[in-house]
Amino acid sequence: QVQLVESGGGLVQAGGSLRLSCTASERIFSNINVMGWYRQAPGKQRELVAVVIAGGSTNYADSVKARFTISRDNAKRTAYLQMNGLKPEDTAVYYCHARVFRTDYWGQGTQVTVSS
Repeated sequence: QVQLVESGGGLVQAGGSLRLSCTASERIFSNINVMGWYRQAPGKQRELVAVVIAGGSTNYADSVKARFTISRDNAKRTAYLQMNGLKPEDTAVYYCHARVFRTDYWGQGTQVTVSS
């Protein structure tokens, strides 16, 4: 059973914007402690992009601060990553992540490509 479903990736020119969405299943959403986004570029390790904690606090990678915004809509069981001012170095597969107690869940990944 798929627990996290992502959408919103695509191709955009440098300076453009995209919004990623990640919807969690009913089974896990109410127990999610941390929800966020990671990314992995070709030949590189997966890295944290942004997370939102259950209480609402957020944390961002230095490389995306002031450009990306993470938010969570509990009524829709969905987390969003608004990405503005995209740069070619933001090109990667973006993965939604959720932690429920000690279990990690991952989305299927969505490709974001930023052309120069």
